[in-house]
Amino acid sequence: MIVSDQEFDALLTGFDHSAIHLETREAYGTEIELPHMAKWAAGEPDDLEWLQGWCATLREHAAAGRTVRRARLVSEPLSDYQRWSHSIAHPMVEAGEDIRWVPRRLLTVPGHVTMLPANDFYVFDDRVVVFFTYAGNGLVTEKIGSTDPRDIALCRDAFEAVWKLAIPHRDYTPH
Repeated sequence: MIVSDQEFDALLTGFDHSAIHLETREAYGTEIELPHMAKWAAGEPDDLEWLQGWCATLREHAAAGRTVRRARLVSEPLSDYQRWSHSIAHPMVEAGEDIRWVPRRLLTVPGHVTMLPANDFYVFDDRVVVFFTYAGNGLVTEKIGSTDPRDIALCRDAFEAVWKLAIPHRDYTPH
């Protein structure tokens, strides 16, 4: 099923217990982020005011005992997008999102290869998974939802396998 932006926003703000998010791309092209990344690339300051709505939502989740975990798969050295993303993650972590970094080299160890779904995803409360498909420029082309227990289990298990290898934001030094 196709998930609209409004339906996704409702999932992102209205889950009961947990949201897990796996990011697999080297760069994204969200319309909200691009101008801020351009400022960063030009060495201009950014007060990160544009992140405050998300940070407020994260604080609400944390206060209610809900968890939000994000694992970012990255190649090293990091892409410009990932270096920028690392530079702005602190307010989200302070607000309650557990962001972790997973160098791709950790995913392919002989005898322990980590297999993953082909697309980024969120799993909400182990009841729905939302997959993101992207155009080559990093913009989301569609969000596809599933309540199939097999899809949810596959994504949850893949996320947890990655999470075991993940480095907390405060401990990860970009290369």
